[in-house]
Amino acid sequence: MSLFLFLLFSSMPSEMLMKIFSYLDAVSLLSVGCVNKRFYHLANDNGIWLKIYSRCFQPKRTIWAMKSEQTETVSLGCAALCDRKPGCWKEEYIFKQIAAVKTRVMRLVKPVDPYTGLPCKNKEAMKASGLSWIIVLKDKNGKEHVMEKANLSFKDTSVTIIWYSTDLPCLDILSTLKLYGVMPLLSDQSGAPIKNGPRLRSLIAEYHLANLTESSVAVGADKLVQLFSLNPGLLVGLWKEKNEIAFVIVNLHYHQLLERSTLGSATVQYALPPNKPVLDDVDPEYGLHDYNLHVDMHGGSCTYLCGTFRGLFCRKGDIANGYLRLTVVSLKDHTKHVPLPGTLGLSWETDVFKGNVKDCYVMDVTLLDETGKPFWCFSAPVHVEPSSKASCLYDYMGPIYTTDYADAEGKVSVELVWLEETKEYIIVNLVLYISTKKVNDWYGTNY
Repeated sequence: MSLFLFLLFSSMPSEMLMKIFSYLDAVSLLSVGCVNKRFYHLANDNGIWLKIYSRCFQPKRTIWAMKSEQTETVSLGCAALCDRKPGCWKEEYIFKQIAAVKTRVMRLVKPVDPYTGLPCKNKEAMKASGLSWIIVLKDKNGKEHVMEKANLSFKDTSVTIIWYSTDLPCLDILSTLKLYGVMPLLSDQSGAPIKNGPRLRSLIAEYHLANLTESSVAVGADKLVQLFSLNPGLLVGLWKEKNEIAFVIVNLHYHQLLERSTLGSATVQYALPPNKPVLDDVDPEYGLHDYNLHVDMHGGSCTYLCGTFRGLFCRKGDIANGYLRLTVVSLKDHTKHVPLPGTLGLSWETDVFKGNVKDCYVMDVTLLDETGKPFWCFSAPVHVEPSSKASCLYDYMGPIYTTDYADAEGKVSVELVWLEETKEYIIVNLVLYISTKKVNDWYGTNY
């Protein structure tokens, strides 16, 4: 039946097709334009798109056209259609739609949280833009498997996205995983995104899955799954018995999340603009001053720590081996030691099974510079492991554990003590190591 209709429409005169196309909305007209070259050219008609544009944006009934040194008023229909290339009003309509969405989003992200230095209404901004995320699994033969349906979990500074399905391809045949932000291209008259219409893809990250168990970091396991981590923020759960993918979890920090998810292309990631240093007095000790840290530690539905540490600094003596050291919690100052209530673990769930991987959690770090601008941010899964060094603590009786994280911009080192009587960890040491290259690029200096 569909083939018969296609042949029927294809045999119609262009004038009749144009009449039919004039009754279509923008989404339907764009879809028709994808059928073949003839339909594409007919669906680009400026007269049809001008009517759609006028209904949506209600322009003034006159257009001012400049001719030499005179200004005259011309009718909208004549001026807008003459000497215009086909499809120009379609492009203008799409451009205005995208600009309208960006305006609404920018209005929402303008207020900033004084504790995190991030926009207060990230969740509302994502909803207003219709933003979602997909992963594309590519096998070694080049075939792509797209996974759209995902569960979202929002925290103070990050969003966790979980994909799972019984139809996931076998790990042995997969080569890469690509993470995309997806945003509807058009919105309806109320401004709500049209999710079943055309969409824009923005590449956020690409991960290589070949030899996953050897090239990634094993962060823990329970009776059913093993967890493997890849930077930035990817966690892959493998069934223990079959060694196949059970679920995929991605942790995205709010810093530049909207930009990375919307401003990149389908093949090229969005590049962050360079920081413009603020003129300041030169410190004779070459250090960093008045830095603030907001840190979240969570494992699915459970939050273990959500706190802000202010007034962080380092001196010249804290610069060594290509890093600047910022001490947040010190072994020597027990008044600043931080308890983590509850048993650390990362919860997971699929349609059939669920579980909890102990001693594994997600760490969200937001480091703000002296002006309150996000300097180094990440959201990543980490794990707790026994420390190799002997305990020298006299205030606590219990074994020492460590949690470490590292990327190209810095490292985090955490020492914890397990208290058996209260069944909780105590953070007794928390240190950030910032790459001197990161600092030099940020300030235009040479540490």
